[in-house]
Amino acid sequence: MRVSSKKLRASANGQDCTVRLADTCNHNPSTTVLAHLPCGQKGMGMKGFDTVAVYACSACHDAIDGRGAGDVDWQDMLRAVAEPHDALIRAGILTVKGAA
Repeated sequence: MRVSSKKLRASANGQDCTVRLADTCNHNPSTTVLAHLPCGQKGMGMKGFDTVAVYACSACHDAIDGRGAGDVDWQDMLRAVAEPHDALIRAGILTVKGAA
């Protein structure tokens, strides 16, 4: 089952970039989108799950997808995923059954 949500994707609009690649990030919330990370479900014409994604400005998104310059620190992507998850849970957009 593929997880796809218009609400998750729309939640990135106007948000700060959570990737923040040094010497790459444009720090412009008006360019932020929900950028999917490579996770085995991604390929030509395919996107990964919307839950395996980050809030990325256009410059960081280009670097993640290999379209632009920038050194991606993949070890830092867990933080970049966790920040939007926290915001999505607080907003009630992402819920976890049984969570307290």
